[in-house]
Amino acid sequence: MAATLSAPTTILKNALTHYHAELSRSLAVLEHHRAAGEVFSPAFRLPEPSSALEEFFSASEIAVTELPRYHGHRLRLLDLMRNPATRTTKTLASLTIVARAVRHITETGERIMIVTPSSANKATALRDAVHRAIACGLVTSDQLQITSVVPGASVGKLWASPLSEDVSLRRRNPLVVHECAEPAAVKELATAFATGHAERLHQQYGIRVWYTLGLDNYRAADMVRAFAERDLLPTDHSARTHVHSVSSAFGLLGHHLGHQIVTQEGRSPQARYFLVQHLGTPDMVLSLRHGTHDRANLPAYELDPATGLYHQDQDPHFPATTYDPDEHLDPTFYTRRPVTSAQMDPIIAAQGGGGIVVSLQECITRYGEVRALLRDTDVALPADPRRLREWSLVMAVTGTLNAADRGVLPAGEDVLIHGSGSYSDQDYCPLPAGHRLTANDVGELTAHIEEAVRAADGR
Repeated sequence: MAATLSAPTTILKNALTHYHAELSRSLAVLEHHRAAGEVFSPAFRLPEPSSALEEFFSASEIAVTELPRYHGHRLRLLDLMRNPATRTTKTLASLTIVARAVRHITETGERIMIVTPSSANKATALRDAVHRAIACGLVTSDQLQITSVVPGASVGKLWASPLSEDVSLRRRNPLVVHECAEPAAVKELATAFATGHAERLHQQYGIRVWYTLGLDNYRAADMVRAFAERDLLPTDHSARTHVHSVSSAFGLLGHHLGHQIVTQEGRSPQARYFLVQHLGTPDMVLSLRHGTHDRANLPAYELDPATGLYHQDQDPHFPATTYDPDEHLDPTFYTRRPVTSAQMDPIIAAQGGGGIVVSLQECITRYGEVRALLRDTDVALPADPRRLREWSLVMAVTGTLNAADRGVLPAGEDVLIHGSGSYSDQDYCPLPAGHRLTANDVGELTAHIEEAVRAADGR
């Protein structure tokens, strides 16, 4: 399944098909430890292999590319962004989630409505996976539906797709925008719907509502990162540092779970996790550094009238310069006070790693350098950074370079940068305003979802 197309790049085609048996065994462990009495979610089981499932999973390509060394560190890119319909790693988790839904529908005959809050990328990837399942003939558009709830700040990152362009599919799969001062409020809104109305919809329409935000729904697919690392990278290092732009670090927690499985099978480099965040949501790095998400622990910035930039030199784990200490570099990273800090902090304390926060000014200053570093990869950053719409990869590489310059990258030269997202305005068509709905409260969201269910029900 793996092929080397050029000297620095190795590609693993259709990773989810390649690791179907191994992933199924790992999912069985999650199923065994699932808490009893939780809200509805399908079993952690994939459909049996078939040509249709293989076609469905074909978007799960992974690649590793050797990058130029930097300050003695050997750098590689783990490219998880190879699905042109999403350009983010959310494809892997979304395909796995939808595959579980397909198995449930096939075995029980029950319909499923996936409901997910998202800052944008998760919605794009899940909607793509739902459409792929329908197009591959695994389910019909009446059996599987999705409602996505996104904050108003993210509307520019919403991708048009067949689920929005086809009138019938658009009615069945609403994309709902919630205008809110705090973007994470979309989670509260979606949770309120699920807890207050899911059971009624099941009783009234025979449809299961699946609120998919649970950690294990994403850890499941991200275990594949560890399997690919084992197969595509050498194991002759005592440790490897994994750099990742994070909001809640679901991806690294998934890798950690997979790495534990891989380590039981034989030798594997110790995994050190290095988190990259931005000033709008630096909470996981704050927790690592201070044991709390309290923003009072951010370093104090002073304005330099000569440059117009804010500066600090108290803590090398935070931006040295920024246009604005209160900036929001990318709305994708919108989670405040993530509960996953309680899991990530002790892993890093035990295994090594750390974290760093980057600013937009630092990313812009190093943008040309980042483009040059990635020139042998399949990632095409636009020449003009103003065209970039997803900053995850640029943040991760900038954070790596800054950390190496400041001596805060863990000792050792083997660094794997997890490329979790990168796209520009040239990579997608924005979702037209007329193809999205709005909801100010749970009543309006419920009305939209119920209308979608009735459309699929033929009412």
